Amino acid sequence: MIDGINKETQQNTLISAGQNKEFRRRYYSNWRIFWQDFQVLLSQRNQIKKALKEDCISPAFRERLMMAVTEVNDCRYCRSFHVQQAYQAGLSEQEIQTYLSGIIPEDMPPEEKLAVCYAKYWAENDAQPDLASQNQIREAYGEEGFDAIQIILRMIRMGNLLGNTGDYILFWISFGRLGSKSSER
Repeated sequence: MIDGINKETQQNTLISAGQNKEFRRRYYSNWRIFWQDFQVLLSQRNQIKKALKEDCISPAFRERLMMAVTEVNDCRYCRSFHVQQAYQAGLSEQEIQTYLSGIIPEDMPPEEKLAVCYAKYWAENDAQPDLASQNQIREAYGEEGFDAIQIILRMIRMGNLLGNTGDYILFWISFGRLGSKSSER
């Protein structure tokens, strides 16, 4: 069990690209998984407060993590919001555009690169990274940094899947006419 979610249950109930030939983004296909994610975040409210403090993880670092995950999950709502947040946090136009193309920028602060690459890997693997990767982040950022990174990734994942679930509902009730467009790349 990682982050309070049973890996087998999560993989069986999350729809990923390719399983539904017309709607190609991950979304909550089962309310039980949504509820589990919600309970994880609810139970870690104090950890969320710590992770959002600037002395734990800077706003720019946080936005880099969130943009890496959002680009994997392809949530158009989170993407739009976090582009604006990234500008406010001081990321350059070029760096933001690189994220939007699905690539991790080379010119980011070196001390953040490992975590941002991990964030992308984490999202690509449905929030189920291998233990060696988790330990590498723990070692590089310490237990407090690891916990902050994990909760930030969990928060953006839930936001991404909720946004995509809303789009899936639009897609379904409109017989595929609405909600299927992903982020413009």
